[in-house]
Amino acid sequence: MNPRGPVAVVGPTATGKSDLGVELARRLGGEVVNADAMQLYRGMDIGTAKMTEAERLGVPHHLLDVLDVTETASVAAYQREARAVIEALLAEGRTPVLVGGSGLYVQAVLDDLRFPGTDPEIRARLEHELAVFGADALHGRLLELDPAAAIAILPSNGRRVVRALEVIELTGQPFSATLPKPGPARYDTVLVGVDRDAAELDTRVDLRVERMFAAGLVDEVRELAARGLREGRTAPRALGYQQVLSALDGEIDLATAATETARATRRFVRRQRSWFRRDRRITWFDGAGDGLTDAVLAHLAT
Repeated sequence: MNPRGPVAVVGPTATGKSDLGVELARRLGGEVVNADAMQLYRGMDIGTAKMTEAERLGVPHHLLDVLDVTETASVAAYQREARAVIEALLAEGRTPVLVGGSGLYVQAVLDDLRFPGTDPEIRARLEHELAVFGADALHGRLLELDPAAAIAILPSNGRRVVRALEVIELTGQPFSATLPKPGPARYDTVLVGVDRDAAELDTRVDLRVERMFAAGLVDEVRELAARGLREGRTAPRALGYQQVLSALDGEIDLATAATETARATRRFVRRQRSWFRRDRRITWFDGAGDGLTDAVLAHLAT
């Protein structure tokens, strides 16, 4: 029995979501919709653990390789594109299987989230001020205008500080009052979470990072740097890419880059787990369990 709406496969990095998503799409006659923000980028393959064509087993995948590394990933733009794909698949009687660990991207598609707009002139002016005066100065301004937002945003996160000040200027409201809040669910979605024992997952992350470096991550980053990776706003911040760029710039050595990538990924896993565990709609499965696909299919049939 196929679900009436989409299936979302979510959870931390390195739990086995991608393989499960492909198997579910095969068994349900569906197609995969990517919900990993960094897999939107062309050429960012090794460091994002993007599935190869062979690993996709003939299952169509949507919203992979749709941005150049110089382009900025936008949750609002992703929301529009992903919903268009999902609705087209549903109209064809095919099951969309949304797969990824970018929590806000998943929520933006499935729930009625609305995002404040942007203004290129305001953004450019604030970014110039960021470059001239530094993140601490702009964070001080945010503290005066919106103390709640200033507490939530690290002073070192210049990009986020700029966005908060932009929204305040655009809307006349505190940034904290305009943050997206979930509304009614847009689809009749079944949410499936995949997780593993924390110690096991840490080991899997370390092994994944080791394999990425062995598979040519440094060469991948070097090639992307030649295509403007450093000039992008979001792509160069991706785990692994940021650390390798630091190594290529002589700030750290490659061994340190690998160690820092693994450490940052383990921290990211904990943030992902915290994000998704707040959503009571998700039914959780052990990624290490036998018969994972069959167990999820049995759940979908109930």
